[in-house]
This record gives sequence, structure tokens and C-alpha cells, in this order.
Amino acid sequence: MKSLRIVRYLMTGSAQAVMVVSLVLACISPALAQQATPVPEAPSTVQADYVEPSSMQALKSGQKIADLYTRNTTEDYVLQRLSQRTYWFQRQFYTTIFYVGDEGVLLFDPLRSRGEFIQKAIASVTELPVRSIVYTHNHADHIGDAGVFLQAASKAGIELQIVASEATASKMDYLGSELPKPTDVVTWPRGSFKFESLIVDMHGFERGAHTDDHAIWQLASEKIVHLPDFINPDQPPFWRFAGSENFVYYQDNLDQLAKLNWTYLSGGHGNVGSHADVEFYQRFLTDLRLAVGKARGEVEWGAGIDASRTNAHTPFLPAWLDAVAKKATDSLRPKYGKFYGFEAATPANAKMVAKMMHSYK
Repeated sequence: MKSLRIVRYLMTGSAQAVMVVSLVLACISPALAQQATPVPEAPSTVQADYVEPSSMQALKSGQKIADLYTRNTTEDYVLQRLSQRTYWFQRQFYTTIFYVGDEGVLLFDPLRSRGEFIQKAIASVTELPVRSIVYTHNHADHIGDAGVFLQAASKAGIELQIVASEATASKMDYLGSELPKPTDVVTWPRGSFKFESLIVDMHGFERGAHTDDHAIWQLASEKIVHLPDFINPDQPPFWRFAGSENFVYYQDNLDQLAKLNWTYLSGGHGNVGSHADVEFYQRFLTDLRLAVGKARGEVEWGAGIDASRTNAHTPFLPAWLDAVAKKATDSLRPKYGKFYGFEAATPANAKMVAKMMHSYK
């Protein structure tokens, strides 16, 4: 980009700069051409059948949306119909769902900086207003545009319903959240609410890995679950297991998700999910734990630290965890290295597993 600034500067100068401009462009054009070359999409972790997105045709079991990374970087949003009434929305790698009733729309997670695009997507399939939104958990990147929908409802003379679990409502109060307060609170850890004829069941994690107010929101009649920041379908686990606060309870949370009856998973990120994605995660976690356990036995304490050049014990544990994570990642690379985001996510994930193994027996 520095070269481009040089070109713009030269092009505003005298005619004598023409030759210099030509030389600069000759040097940087191969680099620009290389940047413009499309990078192939990562292969599917579950041998998915990729299809073009459609707001008209419901996705079949086993199908996923084709070229999703490219679409996120080149299109305003991706909209996919999941059932007769439920739609899956994604913009810039953030996902949510909305349900179209007879009198209005129920929206899960008014994603931060994406509210206006969600409104456009909803308007493309129905003229009905958004009458209810759900805060699935108290992370602002997922619920930060609540005000956009509150303002739109107020303008239309509608009293917007804002649903949250007791755990989320309590946490928002404790942290002094600036977001609109929930108007309806669902009993924790198990509860439900009704939107028109749809019953939404909330299955809270009594011990949550991601956050202490994390929950599965199930639209049972639609065969859909919405669980942001846990599984990124068609990918290995994201960095720090989707930003989880701990790994200690992750396996239990995954098992709870697997036991529920559903066909489609909306994961807040990644592609449209299925039980095949849960099974892939189960296999990956087994391999990751084995790799970390083996690395812990092979990496000596003090690896990467010269004890004669420090006057504190502070760096020993971080350096050892880093070395264990690197060794574990290296051992997993032949099997999983081709998949989406493996190199960026796996070292941090392995480090979390190593820390858990170090702490608990």
C-alpha cells in the first residue's frame, strides 16, 4: 500500500514523473496481481454437499453453503432458508437466525454493526416487523445492535420484546450494561418462551465453557438450535474454542448439545451446522487431548528458558505451555492442517487443553 501512495503522489506531479510512475507500476503490479488471485476455499471437515445460498429453497440435511469465506468478503450478507419459517443470516463471519411468524418476526442476536443488514435481509422475505429479539448471552458483539431494532419498533409504534435468560439478565445488571434491558426473562438453567405459536426452549449450561450465561436455544418444531460461540460448523475449533473462558466444561457442553433433537445448528460463526459437525468436534477433541497429553510427557519443564538469565520463576509455565502446544499442533497438522483456520487456532486451543491437564487430576 506504501507503493500505491507513492504512485498517487507522483501522478500529481509534473510530466517528468511519468517514467518513474511506469517503473513503480511495473514493480508492484505482479504483487497486486498475486494479491488478486483467489485463494481456494478450505475443504469441508464433514464432506459436505455445497450448494448456492437460497432464501427460497430450504437447505437439505448434509448441505452447506458454497464459497462462504469468499461470500463474506465480497457480499453484503448471505441469507439461507432453513425451514418454512426460519432463515439463517451471515455477514462478515457473524451468524444469526430469524423466524417469520404470522404477525411479526422473532430475531435471535441483533449482531453488532450488522443491524441494518439484518433488517434488509428480513425485508427481502417479509413485510412483517421485528416484534421480538433474543439475547442468547451477554457478549456485545452478538447483541450490540439491539438499539437499531428498538428504534425501528418505536418508530412503528411497536413495543419490542427483548428476551434473555435469568443468567444473562443478571450478568447485564452486574456489569452495568449499556444495552437495552430485557423485558422478558427465561428461568435458568431450563426455561422456555412462546412467540406466536412457536415454543423456544432454553437449555442453559449449568457449568459453561464459553461464559457463565451460555445456553442452547432450541426451536423444537423447526428442528433448529441456535448456539453462538461454541461450534463453528465446517471448521476445526476456532481460536481459544470460540473465545471460551475455559476448556474445563467444553466436553460436557458438547455432549449436551449432541443429545438434543435437531437438524440444523446456527453457531454464530461458520457454516450451517449438523450433527456431523458435532461428531467431527468429538473426534478432533479426542485427538487433541491425546496429542497434548503426549507432548506434556515429552517437553521438559524449563523448555525455552535459560534459568541463568532470569531472576523470576514467572516465565517457566507460559514457556512450557507454549512448547507443549506447538508440539501437539505439529503432530495434528498431517491430519487436520488443511482445514479452515487450523494454524491460527490450534496452538491456542492446545495451550488451553494443556493448562487444564496441568491444573486438574
